[in-house]
Amino acid sequence: MRTASSLEKAIEESISLQPYVRRVEVRIDRDMLSENVFGYGELEGRMIWALVEIEYEGEVISARLEYDRERCYPLMSLK
Repeated sequence: MRTASSLEKAIEESISLQPYVRRVEVRIDRDMLSENVFGYGELEGRMIWALVEIEYEGEVISARLEYDRERCYPLMSLK
């Protein structure tokens, strides 16, 4: 739990290194974080909300990753 914000920032910074990335936001759902029997938490795809904006040759596209509770799966959508 105490390192969630630094992990969000690290993911954002690593994605921002990719070509054409204009904006990145990453959030970890802290309500889903819990310690396992060894005393630390594990990050799962369902815990991540992310937004990435890409600009290429004058076109901008946004991709969003978020957990779909109905399908019990993290899904990406494009705008």
